Amino acid sequence: MARLAAACFLLLSYSLIVSCVVAVQDPELVVQDVHRRINASRRNLGYLSCGTGNPIDDCWRCDPNWERNRQRLADCAIGFGKDAIGGRNGRVYVVTDSGDDDPVNPKPGTLRYAVIQDEPLWIIFKRDMVITLKQELVMNSFKTIDGRGASVHIAGGGCLTIHYVSNIIIHGIHIHDCKPTGHGDIRDSPHHYGWWTVSDGDGISIFNSRHIWVDHCSLSNCRDGLIDAIHGSTAITISNNYMTHHDKVMLLGHSDSYTQDKNMQVTIAFNHFGEGLIQRMPRCRHGYFHVVNNDYTHWEMYAIGGSANPTINSQGNRFLAPDNRFSKEVTKHEDASEGEWRNWNWRSDGDLFLNGAYFRQSGAGASSSYARASSLSARPSSLVGSMTVTAGVLTCRKGVRC
Repeated sequence: MARLAAACFLLLSYSLIVSCVVAVQDPELVVQDVHRRINASRRNLGYLSCGTGNPIDDCWRCDPNWERNRQRLADCAIGFGKDAIGGRNGRVYVVTDSGDDDPVNPKPGTLRYAVIQDEPLWIIFKRDMVITLKQELVMNSFKTIDGRGASVHIAGGGCLTIHYVSNIIIHGIHIHDCKPTGHGDIRDSPHHYGWWTVSDGDGISIFNSRHIWVDHCSLSNCRDGLIDAIHGSTAITISNNYMTHHDKVMLLGHSDSYTQDKNMQVTIAFNHFGEGLIQRMPRCRHGYFHVVNNDYTHWEMYAIGGSANPTINSQGNRFLAPDNRFSKEVTKHEDASEGEWRNWNWRSDGDLFLNGAYFRQSGAGASSSYARASSLSARPSSLVGSMTVTAGVLTCRKGVRC
């Protein structure tokens, strides 16, 4: 993970409003909100032909005028990242230039110019484009990157860095073939730039940030993780994404010794973990992780793992094990003896296991711990196929439903 040499200075700037210590969200309020949204989705199924029972999609995809009502998307997040508003209260900014010639003095019209502004922005794209970043894209708070209506690829260079900020929405973007960048200056606001060391090559790197929502993206083949969240990050939802062709898919928690991640809460919902994946879907440390209604159709080592006593609440997922008889187990308890990990609270509730897949549960099942790892009401695993069939980037055209 890249580091900005003047990180302490950054905490004083306008955009970096996130404190290093974030209280755990009230699980009762989170669950009540999601119950309301799911019940609304169920009611809609009776008269909306586009209704799927996926409460995120049913919130906005039935609207043929989505292009005129883009910012409605910000009201559709669920789970621990439900309060991520992105650039909902700002103006729409149109990216017209796919270039990234100068990370210190980005040109107006480029994606880099848009994401560093101090004001809230809802960022869209004038046309299809492939953006190859010279350095990682360091984002300012209150930004939405909305790829609907265009085919937008961030690929072949640096990728997205969400560093000491809040209220970020990433939607509808292809992110792949990300490479380590760094050893150079990068601007992070109109008033400041600084020296960054070499990044890890993550697709999306979340560092000490909160209220983050990553939805309907397609991610593959990056140097390190597809999505990593570390160093005190929390209030995150990762939903409706399609992930393929990658080794270490998702890391949630910096290290076993970094106890500031104990308040991390992440919802992983309605994603499709597809072909060519090996491990870490996700790999968790310390915090509270709700893995709900995802479709796992490929892993080579394991699907869900962790260390340092995380609470993992797996509900209503579909797990299709590989044919390799030594890789049937969904779970992996990392870096600990059985005498230690058998006390970690890992639960499987209503999951569907296919081709010999099995989940090794552990812990006493303390209700208070699982409450802090509960962010929405799971739907039956038999419905996972219909809820995840359009995971990844959608094809959205003006005047018709996405």
